[in-house]
Amino acid sequence: MAVTASQVKELRERTGAGMMECKKMLVETDGDIDLAIENMRKSGLAKADKKASRVAAEGVVSIATADDGSRGVMVEVNSETDFVAKADEFVEFADQIAATVLAESPADVAALADLNLVGGSTTVELRRQELISKLGENMTVRRFSVVDSNGGVIGYYSHGGRIGVMTALQGGDENLAKDVSMHVAALKPLALSEDDISAEALAKEKEIFSAQAAESGKPENIIEKMVVGRMKKFVNEVTLLGQSFVKDPDLTVSQLMDKSSAKIIDFARLEVGEGIEKKEENFADEVMSQIKG
Repeated sequence: MAVTASQVKELRERTGAGMMECKKMLVETDGDIDLAIENMRKSGLAKADKKASRVAAEGVVSIATADDGSRGVMVEVNSETDFVAKADEFVEFADQIAATVLAESPADVAALADLNLVGGSTTVELRRQELISKLGENMTVRRFSVVDSNGGVIGYYSHGGRIGVMTALQGGDENLAKDVSMHVAALKPLALSEDDISAEALAKEKEIFSAQAAESGKPENIIEKMVVGRMKKFVNEVTLLGQSFVKDPDLTVSQLMDKSSAKIIDFARLEVGEGIEKKEENFADEVMSQIKG
């Protein structure tokens, strides 16, 4: 049967694929739009598989919060380039995933992949494959964090869409929680307090400081005091409560909480590409490999 312009238009709107690809697929399926979409998804899966080995270290951190302020979520969704990370469809996809995590509370990223995308017409995984096919880059839904208010308040801060922080407080208000989130974005604390640092990490630092202090040649009792002082400094530097507040360095975050009659219940920080080993590109080598092959 003849393929009409309206059929091509509808298929393009539903898949985002090019006009010629849509026309070709409609001819192959004898005008059956649903079958054409199914075949294009299968084709998209094949393309996604081919791109799966490519490093995706750019992307966005998207944030969503419950209307009643009881919960907030952040998701990191990655692409290969910053150019694709800024594309409207990619950002919309990340926002939809955040909304899906908020609505469905999946156990992990694997469970999230099989869920129907909030605001979409397919699952998270199928939409990811469609976007890989359309935008031409590998994409991954890397991780998500959930913060519960536990009856308190949640504040969040996004730095250029690349760093996201959420903080839950008992006492205080959303503005204070946002200020703490901005602090976390800037100073990147490893833990809330010393109690949240593993015994192994503390022991390792103490071992290093002890070795350094021993090099001084000072008496044992002086060395012990040096190690205690350095350990205290280390704990203050890496814990949120011990750090000097970024907006008022005369106060520690702990002192700020006391002053505000508030308590930090939980916080989470996600940064795009953190911990991903990026491939170093050599443009000259890449050109030569294309010429040779």
